[in-house]
Amino acid sequence: MISRVTGQSVSEVPGQKPQSANAPKVEQSAAQTAKATANNAGVAVSIGSTARSLSKDAVNQSSEINSAKVEAMKASIQDGTFVVNPEAIADKLLSSAKEFMSNPTNLK
Repeated sequence: MISRVTGQSVSEVPGQKPQSANAPKVEQSAAQTAKATANNAGVAVSIGSTARSLSKDAVNQSSEINSAKVEAMKASIQDGTFVVNPEAIADKLLSSAKEFMSNPTNLK
């Protein structure tokens, strides 16, 4: 390979080694990094206060689930009588999108 600056081959440029000479070092470094990553797989994770509050909100909202309706839907899905209403789904999606877009804090 010829250096554009000096016109010398890379092996002739002082302080430079041909790429093939660096390849084993790069491969060895990559292998060491992979090994270190595998050894550190048990990294501790902490959950912030925001995530905890979201979790609590989800638990509080779970009491609003109509378990009888859920069971009826499961049964109709299992016996093949469940009917999907695409218009109702589209209406709910549009309504949710409008609500989301009307809240300025969601747009930040």
